[in-house]
Amino acid sequence: MLKTVVKRLAAGVVLSVGLAGAASAAECIAPANPGGGWDFTCRTIGKIMYDIGAVDEPIQVTNMAGGGGGLAFAHVVNERNTDEDLIVAASSATATRLAQNKYGGATYKDVRFLGAIGADPGVIVVAADAPYQSLTDLLDAVKADPTSVTFAGGSAVGGYDHLKVLMALGRAGFDDIRAVKYIGLDGGGDAITQAIGGHVQAVTGDMSEVVGFLKSGDVRVLAVFTDDRIPGFDDIPTAKEQGIDVVAVNWRGLYVPKGISEEAYQKWSDALAAVGKSDEWKAAMEANGLAPFFKVGPEFEGWLAGVIEEIAQLSRDIGVIQ
Repeated sequence: MLKTVVKRLAAGVVLSVGLAGAASAAECIAPANPGGGWDFTCRTIGKIMYDIGAVDEPIQVTNMAGGGGGLAFAHVVNERNTDEDLIVAASSATATRLAQNKYGGATYKDVRFLGAIGADPGVIVVAADAPYQSLTDLLDAVKADPTSVTFAGGSAVGGYDHLKVLMALGRAGFDDIRAVKYIGLDGGGDAITQAIGGHVQAVTGDMSEVVGFLKSGDVRVLAVFTDDRIPGFDDIPTAKEQGIDVVAVNWRGLYVPKGISEEAYQKWSDALAAVGKSDEWKAAMEANGLAPFFKVGPEFEGWLAGVIEEIAQLSRDIGVIQ
């Protein structure tokens, strides 16, 4: 099945060499065209790895667009399974598509995830004049009358914005998830405009989408879905503080081929961890609106397995997958 995916998508491959064509034994595949999150992950993490001495030579960046990351995933599994000099950019979108069987039958177990070292935090937002003062206020309203609250987000039904709400409601003891009203719009900005206009009661999205509206006083953020409060926005409580044990972020990280040695896996884990602890990465996060999110190695693998299992179950429950 994966080889079929490769053939079907091969026409969509775009290759570009980063770092001015420098000779390199190591390569980072960005599963999309230049620009955007996966490309940023490869270019920024790869550059910092070299700058801080975590790798000996510059890392070449290869852009391989197709299938929402599926072409690159299939290429790694089928063609590069034992390549110890290969890393691949990944994010929450990678995990969601794997959970929803969007990669031609492949699963997260077909590769090894290295970790994530930054994230765009998930948030729940309401208009400034909304009656809800906390996340639990909002979830209690849904539990009392699911028709009274409509959520809007920048992803389609079954996408990660939608699923974040369902995860939170599940933690709050509400399991009639098909009764939850959700509208998928073209982006987070459109969703927030709908809330400000009173057309929906709440927005589910990422912190980077709401900062401008928050600073203008148009919205309130009821909760961030992170382990800790976000630096610079310390007055916004986490969902966990409010008794809703959900961490839902658009993380930025890497995976490697499954067939590499344990020594090679450890080498790349150590290199990624070194980047995550560096001043250079802290500056890159600040410049690009990312929040601290550090899970590397087996800790990340275990956490991600649980997230993917939950996304798959929720997706089945709402009819996105069978």
